[in-house]
Amino acid sequence: MPSARNALTPDSLALLQTVARTGSFAAAARELGLVPSAVTYRIRQIEDALDALLFDRSSRQARLTEAGAELLREGERLLGEIDAVANRVRRVATGWESQLTVAMDSVISSATVMELAAAFLDVAPTTRLTLREETLSGTLEVLTSGQADLALGVTIEHSNAVGLHSRSLGEVRFSYVVAPHHPLAALPEPLSDALLQRHRAVAVADSVQRRTGMSFGLLAGQDVLTVPSMRAKLDAQLRGLGGGFVPEPMALPYVESGRLVAKQVQQAARVTRMNYAWRDSGSAQPGRALGWWLGQLESPATRRALLERHRVPQ
Repeated sequence: MPSARNALTPDSLALLQTVARTGSFAAAARELGLVPSAVTYRIRQIEDALDALLFDRSSRQARLTEAGAELLREGERLLGEIDAVANRVRRVATGWESQLTVAMDSVISSATVMELAAAFLDVAPTTRLTLREETLSGTLEVLTSGQADLALGVTIEHSNAVGLHSRSLGEVRFSYVVAPHHPLAALPEPLSDALLQRHRAVAVADSVQRRTGMSFGLLAGQDVLTVPSMRAKLDAQLRGLGGGFVPEPMALPYVESGRLVAKQVQQAARVTRMNYAWRDSGSAQPGRALGWWLGQLESPATRRALLERHRVPQ
């Protein structure tokens, strides 16, 4: 009988995952290209080594016992650790990270990020790149929680966050805009808070998960339409579903074409400082993949494009 250490190999843990996912030994055997008896024998070896029943065989379905569910959870964690070790070894050997995740706030120019991604993949084809869109404090949260390596468009102070570095992207000025057919479009300026409060505002939902989200420009008691991104907010305001503050570079083409009307309001002008931030890798220098992105961000033209170059849908 094999020992527990010899029985709990990556292959046996992967087999356990497959049986649990497919729901039967026969289905797992078909997926793996094995005969059912081979799957049954290998699972029985693990059970004998652990002296524990992993699957309830009283029905046609292979249902995990409590012991089996615990092994599945721990097995997934162990397989993840093995993958992480392999990734670190590859990075040491080549200097290129095996994967890199870039989070961008929804005010960032997605076209510019895609152009940077295309250039990056040309020089680093072995690095798996993940781009994810976040909003407001959620952009920082995915960085501090380890879900991202680089964040573009961080809008809140994080000087006390351990292991983070940041640089300025620049400032973004916001304009209050409404559709030409919106009731506020024809009213004299500046629009008072009392007047704005009587009309629906369009707000972007904060993608933060672990604490209370942020909001800007909303008035107490005001009706609110909440949308998932700044582009969705712009779309809603173009349709006359409400008013609100939109980054000037995003709004300007629509104002110039007459599809939006910029209105002066009594509230103070909104200007937000945007930063980019990255996590400390624990070594003296960032990996080559992160270093490539940081190198691109040293260019004032790139930083400006990330904040200002928004394409107008045709």
